[in-house]
Amino acid sequence: MKLDIIKKIEIPEGITLDIGKIIIKAKGPKGENQRKIFHPRVLIKKDNNEIILESKKASKREKTMLNTLKSHISNIIEGVKEGYEYKLKICSGHFPMNVSIQNKKVIIKNFFGEKIPRKAEILDNVDVKIEGDIITVRGTDKDNVSQTASNIEQSTRRTKFDRRVYQDGIWIINKGK
Repeated sequence: MKLDIIKKIEIPEGITLDIGKIIIKAKGPKGENQRKIFHPRVLIKKDNNEIILESKKASKREKTMLNTLKSHISNIIEGVKEGYEYKLKICSGHFPMNVSIQNKKVIIKNFFGEKIPRKAEILDNVDVKIEGDIITVRGTDKDNVSQTASNIEQSTRRTKFDRRVYQDGIWIINKGK
């Protein structure tokens, strides 16, 4: 039996949300964020201080999509309210690594004595800071912050080496808001 499903999301104080046909924009104390959100069977509307996601005669597929859209909108609101932060640790036991930032890229020199530096891309609206052996990645968009942290971690990946023995690299140590 197909039912009408309605999900509601509270909008906290100090955050403004604009809902277009496809794009949802949010502004808050930490900055602004936007995302394309669309599904033909899900209606998104704003009523006073909350967002209403509604689907008429929803099947199992629409119900899962409704919950996914609700999570995406919650992440947008949480990002402009508190922001997202990942911390990475630079571990070099065999050769000393030099890590720097140049032109929206993280440059890793002398990784395992390699002559060619490794590079990791920094995505839009993400701030990366290096303090000693800790790299901090901050931003309002959860996807961009986590992908940038992953890019940095994956740039020091070595295949066919035992991670328990060769622990050199850059590793994510903390995820948070």
